[in-house]
Amino acid sequence: MTDWLDTEQQRDWRAFIEGSVRFIDLLDRRLREEHGLSLAEFELLVRLSEATGRSMRMADLAKSAYYSRSRLSHRVGGMESRGLVQRESTADDGRGVRARLTDKGYETLLRAAPDNLRTVRDHFVDVIAPEDLQAVGRAMRAVAARLDL
Repeated sequence: MTDWLDTEQQRDWRAFIEGSVRFIDLLDRRLREEHGLSLAEFELLVRLSEATGRSMRMADLAKSAYYSRSRLSHRVGGMESRGLVQRESTADDGRGVRARLTDKGYETLLRAAPDNLRTVRDHFVDVIAPEDLQAVGRAMRAVAARLDL
């Protein structure tokens, strides 16, 4: 027998889906219109900017960004053709490949980050009561932990 959601659970689930989809769409649309980046590309630039030497093994980048290796390779290829990242062989074994954030990629990130942050604040952080924002964080960490099992 199916254990259906009750009315309140269904309402909250649908609110989560609608809010998430609309918010992610807004972030992606603004980044594309204002900076020529998709949200996925922006996130990859952020991850590379935070890495030691602004560089990560492709396998580690794929894992941290929840990409398959082939999907990441395709995405990085497009970013590489625009001069935002560069792929290079790893120095330690020569078999692996690293993605390195270029100066152009870093400058692009520095221009896009304040606008993205403003959107996050205006449409997420500032519209949620602080205690509810903490609850959202706890809830999503619990979901992520379950998915990591």
